[in-house]
Amino acid sequence: MLEVRNLFVRYGQHRALEDLSIHVAPGEIVVILGANGAGKSTLLKAIGGNCEGQVEGSIEMDGQPILGLPSHKIVETGIALVPEGRGIFADLSVYDNLMLGAYPKRARDVKEENLERIHELFPKLIERRHQIVRTMSGGEQQMVAIGRAMMSAPNILMLDEPSLGLSPLLCKELFRNLSEVRKTGLGILLVEQNAKQSLAIADRGYLLENAKIMHEDKAASLASDPMVQKAYLGAGAASSSKPASKVSSKPETNPSDIAAAALESFAPKEASFAVPPSIYIPSKNAPTRSADELLGQSVTDLVARATSQAGEPTNIDVPIAQNHNDRLKSVLAEIEAAAASARGRPARTKRRSSYRNKE
Repeated sequence: MLEVRNLFVRYGQHRALEDLSIHVAPGEIVVILGANGAGKSTLLKAIGGNCEGQVEGSIEMDGQPILGLPSHKIVETGIALVPEGRGIFADLSVYDNLMLGAYPKRARDVKEENLERIHELFPKLIERRHQIVRTMSGGEQQMVAIGRAMMSAPNILMLDEPSLGLSPLLCKELFRNLSEVRKTGLGILLVEQNAKQSLAIADRGYLLENAKIMHEDKAASLASDPMVQKAYLGAGAASSSKPASKVSSKPETNPSDIAAAALESFAPKEASFAVPPSIYIPSKNAPTRSADELLGQSVTDLVARATSQAGEPTNIDVPIAQNHNDRLKSVLAEIEAAAASARGRPARTKRRSSYRNKE
């Protein structure tokens, strides 16, 4: 088991990690989540023995203190690191890269067994064993980097941003491969910004913010935590976005309905008189109809009746009622004038036909 307790890392006056404690057991995947600059890569470098800063605290592998040991000695204890950017030997073949991973003493006697296990995990590397690595795709190069680290026969495999620069399809394949690697009994410490897919395969997770571990929980619990969803899974943006307003397909309101509503709103509450709720509005090419025909009654009688009802005693103060009365008369007068104008204006179809007859 890898166990880190009370770890401090400083670069001069800058404190990169502060009182950090984590542990990783064989056969489990532990993910470290955090923003850029939170100290994730520094943690892996401090464990691997290649951190340039000042490191203090306790790091143990299977009970053996490893803090302060050189990198090649730490590899002998059973820890392997796949750094950010893969760190492969681009001008060598796939096979040569894998064999370089078997250099530690602990791996020399079992290199053939490890190579066979890697070929089972990554069958594509068998057919590409003689290919120069720099001519391979990013996903294939990541397979080589993970395979080379596994050739050192580690108990704990550390990966720093393994999905960096990979397409979504290759990312999905990578995380599926990591799940298969875990089945071999290796413990995996994963630093990854793809929170959704990393939490999907992980057993536990840590949230690293401002150089400190702020929270630790099971991966499933972290994935369902609202704060984690908002910070790392993009759920806040999705929930806050409003759907675009739909364009209404309903026809415009009938102008006669607007006139009826206006009459109703201007009249006193106690006064009531019948207004047709909906009046048919003919098309431009239909024959012209009089206002009396449209309303179904005489406009003059309507005005007289409204004036009579508005003048009846109500609970409203007289000045207010008189004001309503005047406004009502004004609206009705406008309607009557518009109707009279419509009666005297010829239809558009008649104008076009007369114009054609002149020609």
